[in-house]
Amino acid sequence: MTDTLHPRLFTPSGTAAISPAAVQEAFDPARLTQARNLAGMTKKRLAELIGVTPAAMSQYEMGTNRPRPDMVPRLAEALDVPMSFFVAGRPNGRLDSSSAHFRSLRTTRSYQRAKAVAYTEQAWELTYALEKRVQLPLVDLPGFSGGEVSPGEVLPAEPAAAARALREYWDLGTGPVSHLVRRIEARGIVVLTPQPDPDLETVDAFSTSRLPRPIVVLTPNRADDVYRHRFSAAHELGHLVLHGDSAPGDLTQEREADAFAAEFLTPRDSILPTLPRRVDLRALSELRQIWGVSVDSLLYRCRELGLVSDSSASRAYQRLAALRSEPGFAPDPLSGYPGEQPALLSQAFSLSGLNITALARELAWTVPHVRNMLGIDQGRPVLTLLK
Repeated sequence: MTDTLHPRLFTPSGTAAISPAAVQEAFDPARLTQARNLAGMTKKRLAELIGVTPAAMSQYEMGTNRPRPDMVPRLAEALDVPMSFFVAGRPNGRLDSSSAHFRSLRTTRSYQRAKAVAYTEQAWELTYALEKRVQLPLVDLPGFSGGEVSPGEVLPAEPAAAARALREYWDLGTGPVSHLVRRIEARGIVVLTPQPDPDLETVDAFSTSRLPRPIVVLTPNRADDVYRHRFSAAHELGHLVLHGDSAPGDLTQEREADAFAAEFLTPRDSILPTLPRRVDLRALSELRQIWGVSVDSLLYRCRELGLVSDSSASRAYQRLAALRSEPGFAPDPLSGYPGEQPALLSQAFSLSGLNITALARELAWTVPHVRNMLGIDQGRPVLTLLK
């Protein structure tokens, strides 16, 4: 792996001197695939946009043929990347869809998984670029093969037992876990929340432990609910702990990750004395504020622990659906909880000594894309004139 770009792309002074012919000479087919997947585009659609056949596009991506120089600017424009994006030589965190866990497995289509994987690859590339300049927290996750703090530590295979063991290992006590996302980042796990994207709306969350650092991506869900967001984070943490060496895609793994998340956020021995012995949605709403989990999750926990019957829980879920807009039951926006929003990469960037333009040039990304990946607000200040 190298991070040296092709020498013909630069002048003696080091400034960019890119040309379509130079890009063609150093063309990396894997970058074309990554950019196309990130754009959520099929080979056929991209071929139509640049005026070639789908067979030619397949040849470009397989590396059996390279696009002509006049095709390079068309590819860059269609995929919204700089021409230099296609140049070989930059570090590339190669993944495939079999290397990532998806929380909403059944509703995630193949192109959405491909887009999520491309996003995760770039999350690693951004992390790598920053880590060359800033020491990030060491990876402290038992069972993670690349762990830098506890490479030999192994947690139990049973989900609830693993959750209790990780809480103990991370010294979290037995009560509610505050600032969950920031705590995960403090253990060297990269967490990102991309900008809203229709292609990723149904994905909810995904993660991988197949890169030098474990990565968790929490997509903005349609409800914008901090409680759902926290459960998704704990669910993906469960995948990292339990399924690092397993091939993703098993529904059993999804159930195990849910069981891990429930025990991690609401330990049985701690939550049981506080749960009502019959369905009481108002009481569960109060517990929502204390434990940082949704009323739905708490109701499921009541049923799971044998406090309410399946029929009582079913009727309660129906009543709960009618209360979604009421205080205590309505979604609580993530914006009000800074400790549940990723900050590791943005803080590393602020310490790196780089500016956005320099980082974009190094990664061969557009400036808006770098801002998106860092979670930096793209909005400009609004000028208001007095009347």
